[in-house]
Formats: sequence, structure tokens, C-alpha cells
Amino acid sequence: MRPSTTAKPRGEFGEGPQPVPPRAAPQPRNPAWKRKLAAWSRWLHIYLSMASFAILFFFAVTGLTLNHQQWFAKQQKTVQLKGSMNSGWLRGEVAKLEVVEYLRAQHKLSGAVNEFRIDDAQASVSFKGPGYEATAFVDRQTGAYDLTETKMGLAAILNDLHKGRDSGKAWSWLIDLSAVFMTFVSISGIVLILFLQKRRFSGIVAMAVGAALCYAVYLVWAP
Repeated sequence: MRPSTTAKPRGEFGEGPQPVPPRAAPQPRNPAWKRKLAAWSRWLHIYLSMASFAILFFFAVTGLTLNHQQWFAKQQKTVQLKGSMNSGWLRGEVAKLEVVEYLRAQHKLSGAVNEFRIDDAQASVSFKGPGYEATAFVDRQTGAYDLTETKMGLAAILNDLHKGRDSGKAWSWLIDLSAVFMTFVSISGIVLILFLQKRRFSGIVAMAVGAALCYAVYLVWAP
């Protein structure tokens, strides 16, 4: 057998073969901060979507009912009532608390006191809540009153909650919180699509088309 004629690499002074330097490990395609951003965006998108599912679903459905209030016009019911209260509460300085609580107890009124007006001959107090309104006019001399109560039905309640009308501070805070959730869900969804190379272009195009369509409808057809 012939000896191999392939020369082995030797050192500068002929002292034996030199070790081959190890190959550098391949660098990841995306830097660490991009991977962390994608992971956080995915986490936010999934869990904020699930946490806010009920409120998102509520505002989606009530957006439809709010846009078609005529579908539920027959749900509204109005009743006219009469009564009398202690006239002493209405002479001099009006005892507002007693008047309000008496009306609530007598007629099981709901809603918060929206307005209490007083003039020389009569006092009026109105109660308002989601899908609800009641107004009483009270004679300050006799204590006799006329009360009109209007219940607008379930759809009107949902629509007023959608708008935050006559629904109190707590519900107003819930609307603000849901708006924050929707904002983060939307932003995290945009960030996620940027990391999906096969869907990035089509996703951005779909977003742009949707935005342009909304603007076109507003520009051309909105009065």
C-alpha cells in the first residue's frame, strides 16, 4: 500500500499538525429582543382576548341593536300614576330625601335621581337608568303628584349600557377598561402579524383595505 501523499498541515517550525479551529455556532435569525417581543405579543393577544371576551361580545352585539332601535320600539311601556304625600315635606325648605324615598317605596321606582327642581307652585323629580325613566310633578301645597314611568325594554337597557348613558360611574370605568383591552388586543395582533413572514404582506394588505373601506364609506355615504 502506498503511503498517503496528502500533506498534513504543519506548524511554522514543523512541529506537527495544527488543530482545526471549531466552527462558530450559527447565529439565530432573530435577535433576542424580537423573540421576546413576539412571545409577549402572543401572550397578551391570547389572554387579553379571553379575559375581555364577554365585554367584547357585548359591545359587538349591542352595536347591532343600537343601529336598529326601530326593531324594538314595541317593547316600550309607559304608565301614568297619581298619589299624594306629606305636604309638610314641600313647604319651606323641601325635604328632598323624604320625597325621593317616598316615591321609591310607593311605586318601586328604579334608577338614580337625575334632577330635582323646585319652583313656587310645584317640585319635580326625575329618575333615570339604562332603558328607564320616571318623572313626578308634586303640588307643594297639597302634596298631590302625577307620576309618569317609562320602561323601554331589554334592548333599550343594552343600548344605554353600550353608550354609557345613565349607567353610573362604575359602568363608565368598565367601558374605559374595555377600551384599553381592545386597544392592546389590536396592537398585539398587529405585532404578531409582523412576525409571520408568510402572512405578513397579506395581513397588512387586509388591514389597509379594511381601513380604506371604512374611510370610503364615511367619505362617500355618511351625511
